[in-house]
Amino acid sequence: MDKASGQGLKELRNELLLVAKLRHNHLAKLLGVCLQGQERLLVYDYLPNRSLDTFLFVEVEKRLLLDWETRYRIIHGTARGLVYLHEDSQIKIIHRDLKASNILLDGDMSPKISDFGLARLFNGDRTTTITSQVVGTLGYMAPEYAVLGHLSVKLDVYSFGVLILEIVTGRKNTDMRHVRIGR
Repeated sequence: MDKASGQGLKELRNELLLVAKLRHNHLAKLLGVCLQGQERLLVYDYLPNRSLDTFLFVEVEKRLLLDWETRYRIIHGTARGLVYLHEDSQIKIIHRDLKASNILLDGDMSPKISDFGLARLFNGDRTTTITSQVVGTLGYMAPEYAVLGHLSVKLDVYSFGVLILEIVTGRKNTDMRHVRIGR
């Protein structure tokens, strides 16, 4: 992130404004903020199991701790968090960057959606908005968003589908080692 561009400050401000208003069991809980000089820190509740990608992709021996019941609970909890963001919260939010590294796990392996720096408010009455600023992680973006800029809750639903496939298979969606080309 380029400090001179102000992009980091914009994402921080966005995250602060959104997360401060959100309260749900499956969202990371913001405890405080520190803005001092060039330092900008968001302080969240401590989650000892770090992020889901650690279990799926980084420390492979940890994948053994993800039995099918735990995987189901992670999927179900993440879905409940998304329903809250899209339908149940006072402000409706599209996360725009749902992926394994943004799902934090508490001591009981309960998922907490985190990293709202790219999140965007949306009007619950409108189903789609066109944006000229497409942001997020390749491989998790719905095609209509990545190509045409059509922003809707379908973006998070698409990302959630990719995440489910990663949780079930234990493979990253961009892992090209197992791709078979040709006959």
